Amino acid sequence: MNVDPKKFPKPAIRRRVVSFCTSIFLLTSFSCANYYAQHYDFNKEFERGDLQKALATLQKNTDDERGKTRFIHFANQGLLLSILGQYDESNAALEKAFLFGEDYRVNYFHEAASYFTNPNFTVYKGEDHEHLMVLYFKAINFLKMNRPEDALIECRRLNIRLNQLSDKYTSEKKFQQDAFVHTLMGIIYQSTGDYNNAFIAYRNAVNVYEGTYDSLFGIVVPEQLKIDLLNTAYWTGFNAEFEEYKIKFSKEDYVPAKPEAELVFFWHNGLGPIKDEWSVNFAINPSGDNAVVFTNDMLGFSFPYEVKEKEDQSRLTSLQLFRVAFPRYLERPTYFSSAVIESSDSVTYPLELSEDISKVAFLSLKQRMFQEFSKGLLRAALKKATEQSIRKDDERLGALIGLMNVITEQADTRNWQTLPHNILYARVPLKEGANDIRFTMQSVDTKGPVTYPFTYQAKKGQTLFHTFSSLEALPPNRIYGGQF
Repeated sequence: MNVDPKKFPKPAIRRRVVSFCTSIFLLTSFSCANYYAQHYDFNKEFERGDLQKALATLQKNTDDERGKTRFIHFANQGLLLSILGQYDESNAALEKAFLFGEDYRVNYFHEAASYFTNPNFTVYKGEDHEHLMVLYFKAINFLKMNRPEDALIECRRLNIRLNQLSDKYTSEKKFQQDAFVHTLMGIIYQSTGDYNNAFIAYRNAVNVYEGTYDSLFGIVVPEQLKIDLLNTAYWTGFNAEFEEYKIKFSKEDYVPAKPEAELVFFWHNGLGPIKDEWSVNFAINPSGDNAVVFTNDMLGFSFPYEVKEKEDQSRLTSLQLFRVAFPRYLERPTYFSSAVIESSDSVTYPLELSEDISKVAFLSLKQRMFQEFSKGLLRAALKKATEQSIRKDDERLGALIGLMNVITEQADTRNWQTLPHNILYARVPLKEGANDIRFTMQSVDTKGPVTYPFTYQAKKGQTLFHTFSSLEALPPNRIYGGQF
């Protein structure tokens, strides 16, 4: 906001600016806490496992359905309903979240306003991995309703999103492929007897695990994925590939066998990270050539910023010091460290890590931290330039603007916080008829394992799907997201 004192009488300037400051204060005073704290009741109810109450709290907040966080609202609703077993209702909410991502358009007025206030004035568009998880939960819901053809539609949507990520990010160190999503597509194709497409999806998954997932997240190829790739290669008649992967995986003696039926068990372990805020003070130094350098000696950080006019450079360098807020993630470590499934014939099947949503979230933020720094510094520069312009005419009014600059300086702390920390899975052979299994989780403390019994009725040739959500988590780790 630029005010020219030559064009307006002082009282008019004062009334306009005070009115603007009052409006901004009313809009931001309630949101000083991070997004998690703003929805504390819902989050605590969800974490305690009081899901019906959490759903009621969520549905009671109708403003979010039309507000700037409607993507998170629909995603939370869909995830909650999925855990509660209301799969049709869950998919209806998740479809709204998906369509929001498809139809999202930048509101340039909100974008401009965010540079004079904070990023929370913009509509939250969702992270790349969050949009993938929307489709994951939709596919899982269809599988649990025994509607694999509908699940395949979500697979195709997932494949389109993955292609969009590949086009969006070209660096190998970017999150441009999701190994777990490829694995899921393979599992769904295999359940329908489409072994050719299943093999292709599994092969893609192996390539991503061996590439970016190993180097970026420390996640290796699950043993079950290796077996599934060998099986589908054999059943498709890809004999050369079958022999090649037997050697590659050191399974030269492996012979594929089809059980009477199967169970694919997904474990949603823990809770994803909370997005929080951190701030840093920057000193401004002139560098010549119409540029200034924002520096922080404690962090060993410097960021050059070009200014078009010499007068703007002089105005900026006279400020010397100011505060800028940036987002960061707080990890919520998992309470359970591992789990196994024991079949009725006493064979154990370990749950293998296939996706670490927490690590993906941290990487996603780190990838765009340069952009976050750029926007944050430009936001602070515009605020301070406006303040200094008004101080020339009215020192007290300029001080008021400076105070509002401090109040409105906030990072965007919005994210889908009910997602699991990580996803693990196992494939368990079943017999036709009733099958009793035991699912056992091992905690990180000394309280010992926690076991749940399940019984599954299987038909010959059927693949059953089950998800288990453990919402226990340890207190957040205060880790900077996107360290520089």
